[in-house]
Amino acid sequence: MESPLPSASAARRIAHLDMDAFYASVELLRYPELRGLPVVIGAGSDAQPTMLPDGTRAFSRLRGYAGRGVVTTSTYEARALGVFSAMGMMKAAQLAPDAVLLPVDFATYRHYSRLFKAAVAGIAPHIEDRGIDEIYIDLSAHPEDALVLAKRIKAAVRDATGLSCSIGISPNKLLSKIASELDKPDGITIIGPGDLQRRIWPLPVGKVNGIGPKANAKLSGLGINTIEQLAGTPPDLLQSHFGLSYARWLTEVAHGIDERPVVTHSEPKSISRETTFGRDLHVLRDRAALSEVFVKLCEQLQGDLLRKGYVGRTIGIKLRFDNFRTVTRDLTLPYPTADAAAIHRAAGQCLKRIPLEHRIRLLGVRISGLQAQSATQAPLDGQPVQLSLY
Repeated sequence: MESPLPSASAARRIAHLDMDAFYASVELLRYPELRGLPVVIGAGSDAQPTMLPDGTRAFSRLRGYAGRGVVTTSTYEARALGVFSAMGMMKAAQLAPDAVLLPVDFATYRHYSRLFKAAVAGIAPHIEDRGIDEIYIDLSAHPEDALVLAKRIKAAVRDATGLSCSIGISPNKLLSKIASELDKPDGITIIGPGDLQRRIWPLPVGKVNGIGPKANAKLSGLGINTIEQLAGTPPDLLQSHFGLSYARWLTEVAHGIDERPVVTHSEPKSISRETTFGRDLHVLRDRAALSEVFVKLCEQLQGDLLRKGYVGRTIGIKLRFDNFRTVTRDLTLPYPTADAAAIHRAAGQCLKRIPLEHRIRLLGVRISGLQAQSATQAPLDGQPVQLSLY
């Protein structure tokens, strides 16, 4: 049976490359003795390995973990025990108490991210960056056979990083993203004529990027659990439950239709930094700790702006309290800036507009209204100041 992919997409070849368990795999390069073991990388953990007198390393385990950290990622061995990203680490400790626990190291992960993307760009430069561990690649104009090309890209990534990746190739981004998950880890999946019905339609609707938990639950309530069932659902039924726009999209994706281009360059709308505390901090008793974090976030934001070559005008702050209420405030400056002190002053003004009546669970700082760094940028007003919480 021929796939009902749109004829306009017939000449397109779009790849989705996804690094395999990226953060965990980077850590295994650093600690090869952990290969084959369940390993959990956890935000909110400071569990650094210690060197023993015999030259071996001792690692912390999840057993007995106490705190509000969440799993950032895990090795496939840990996933087999039910431990996945975004899970609370206390729950993960119940499922896999003997799993090794490591802290996140974003600087190292970003380094390897740059390495693998540069390796791919050396072969196929039309790349859409989708985050630290995944990219889309437009291969339409490349003369090589898709399988040969995918193998060459995977080899280049491994040579540059020592890491494996999985690649899905199809006429569009939608199917390629689904395909890259089908044969993980270290897989290549090519979706051609007939594969929509054979490999995509039997999958749960939740495998489609853009069908979130709420839509998934609503579809399930209608008896629609697989992509094939979604493809066979009358559009008017979908429209009555989801509205015209989303219903039309659901019908298209179920039939493998996606005309989105690979976007090789886009401007960010905002840059932010935030942190969730290991315990809820009191505004007065923990003022010193809050001030230190506030300063660090503003300095990190300055570093992000300088590294990416942007300045911004609108500074915002985000607080989440111990009752899980989240509050944001922002302030627009008369000129753009990338300076930590200026960001801090503006964020401090925003902070004064929030009643601080509860302990603070999360603190974040954001800058938007971005533009490219310019030689005509207005100078900062005033002299450097000592940063604090207020």
